[in-house]
Amino acid sequence: VDGKSLFLVSFLFLQVLLLTCAEESECVPGFQQKKFYIEEPIEFTEDQPVLNLKFDDCKGNNKLNFEVSNPDFKVERDGSLVALKNVSEAGRALFVHARSEHAEDMAEILIVGANEKHGALKEIFKIEGNLGIPRQKRAILATPILIPENQRPPFPRSVGKVISSEGTEGAKFRLSGKGVDQDPKGLFRINEISGDVSVTQVLDREAIANYELEVEVIDISGKTIDGPVRLDIAVIDQNDNRPMFKEGPYVGHVMEGSPTGTTVMRMTAFDADDSSTDNALLRYNILKQSPTKPSPNMFYIDPEKGDIVTVVSPVLLDRETMETPKYELVIEAKDMGGLDVGLTGTATATILIDDKNDHPPEFTKKEFQATVKEGVTGVIVNLTVGDRDDPATGAWRAVYTIINGNPGQSFEIHTNPQTNEGMLSVVKPLDYEISAFHTLLIKVENEDPLIPDIAYGPSSTATVQITVEDVNEGPVFHPNPMTVTKQENIPVGSVVFTVNATDPDTLQHQTIRYSVYKDPAGWLEINPTNGTIGTTAVLDRESPHVQNNVYTALFLAIDSGNPPATGTGTLHITLEDVNDNIPSLYPTLAKVCDDAKDLRVVVLGASDKDLHPNTDPFKFELSKQSGPEKLWRITKLNNTHAQVILLQNLKKANYNIPISVTDSGQPPLTNNTELKLQVCSCKKSKMDCSATDALHISMTLILLSLFSLFCKSFP
Repeated sequence: VDGKSLFLVSFLFLQVLLLTCAEESECVPGFQQKKFYIEEPIEFTEDQPVLNLKFDDCKGNNKLNFEVSNPDFKVERDGSLVALKNVSEAGRALFVHARSEHAEDMAEILIVGANEKHGALKEIFKIEGNLGIPRQKRAILATPILIPENQRPPFPRSVGKVISSEGTEGAKFRLSGKGVDQDPKGLFRINEISGDVSVTQVLDREAIANYELEVEVIDISGKTIDGPVRLDIAVIDQNDNRPMFKEGPYVGHVMEGSPTGTTVMRMTAFDADDSSTDNALLRYNILKQSPTKPSPNMFYIDPEKGDIVTVVSPVLLDRETMETPKYELVIEAKDMGGLDVGLTGTATATILIDDKNDHPPEFTKKEFQATVKEGVTGVIVNLTVGDRDDPATGAWRAVYTIINGNPGQSFEIHTNPQTNEGMLSVVKPLDYEISAFHTLLIKVENEDPLIPDIAYGPSSTATVQITVEDVNEGPVFHPNPMTVTKQENIPVGSVVFTVNATDPDTLQHQTIRYSVYKDPAGWLEINPTNGTIGTTAVLDRESPHVQNNVYTALFLAIDSGNPPATGTGTLHITLEDVNDNIPSLYPTLAKVCDDAKDLRVVVLGASDKDLHPNTDPFKFELSKQSGPEKLWRITKLNNTHAQVILLQNLKKANYNIPISVTDSGQPPLTNNTELKLQVCSCKKSKMDCSATDALHISMTLILLSLFSLFCKSFP
């Protein structure tokens, strides 16, 4: 090293020596040396001192306590740093936090290799040659600063120092970055002259763990002389956060009879402290179990993983013998690896003992009795069973089956979901006259299958004895409904049908009488003794009471029981059509202009209420026209329509045209009618049909008729 470099090193060493002497004259609370460099060994040996740390709070170090960032190391009361075990890899740095009743501080121990140690001075001063004259590349030395969170007042508190070899007159330090002039502003500041860095308030590592600041040297005008250089500030974790269970509620299930050691569930807590330190190293413990029977220690929790497992034998894990199938465990999570100084958090774990189908359902008695009246349906008896399994599961819910005595499928059985009882029902009415007694054999099972070593026994079957009571049943028509075909218009008093009804109560020997129940048109009567139905009026197929050619009437058959019972029979009479309706003509009015060029006056249509063949084809004809000239004619268009055509224009007047229309029935029926024709004056698209002349044709026809009669009277 040349003379200039040696001078510079000597100068800095002298400065440090002077500072040390000055500090020795006045006690400064904290570590007497805050930063150490040690060469990385092959292995740190257990219980062998690594170095000695000196901490003094200037008031006797009362209640002094050390914490090391690496749990494999500790600091003895005298300040000796020792390894708790043989450690081959300790990382790049150790941090030691000391706290007494009156002061606290942090020391940093950097672990460097041989090559790093050789280059330490060069890294600090950045010396490099230039034409044989050494030159300082950067004059600012800003080593990382470590600050414990949650420091106690007073503030501001000095936490570090920035050194500069810049000797420019009026040069000042300037600090910037997040925590200084950026949010959160004002946490840190620097003494412009001395380079002392201080913190102004309490820091929270869980809010911000690291700050990256920049420091530079400026002249009087504010111009940067050197820098900026990065200044890292790390917030050292303190154990200030309790473990928290965030994922509740915690509910686990375990099947009854499970083997010892069966995992039930896992409890996991969260600690906001530094996960790389003991501050967040959690251990779990069961504080309380409720209830405490059949054993106060039914479960165990893995202290590191948080897994809850069973520790009792399968025999004790019997749901049916337990006071309750629900257990509540108060679980504690403690940081600091479970040491007494650790902070704790608790949560409740609920464990439910799930049922398995190890108890078959059993009838409460071997035989049940039921009574039902014949002809009635519905539930007749509820079959009761007992089952020791969990009512909320398929291991308890019963399924009933009729295995004998139900060949006609007259009975069904269903489970009442609330009571688990079997509801036996009659679904097809029973007949006392056929069988007065029924015996059913019924079995009961669970929805879920039984476990392999359990089977259904004799108590899972039962007999039901059913007695049918006789009731007075109403007579029954044979057949029902009844059908008959008759022509409409048959003479009044004609026999239509004779009904037949029998009494199901064959053992009672009752008589039957008949009566009309519903006869919408009032056409029928019935003989009360023999059931003969006759007509009291003409049957009309075209009546509104007839639907699709069918007339429907209802009749009663009443037995002589006490009280009497009634049966209802339905009679459908299909009415055959006869030609009893004359055809009708439409329209009956037509209009035409007196100067019309198109003399096709109107298209006539005909209709008939009767059915084929008593309707179309219709025959259209004109009555004989009077006068020397024919005025109109009629032309058939098809089977149901014809057209009236004028043969010449007529004067304005009203005319009645006699027309006859005849159907095709046997014998045929004819309707003689008149078409009223109005001849109107038409001007400017307006039709005037006001009658100014007499009925021309009608009057002529009347006169001709009178003349003809007169002539016949005098031959």
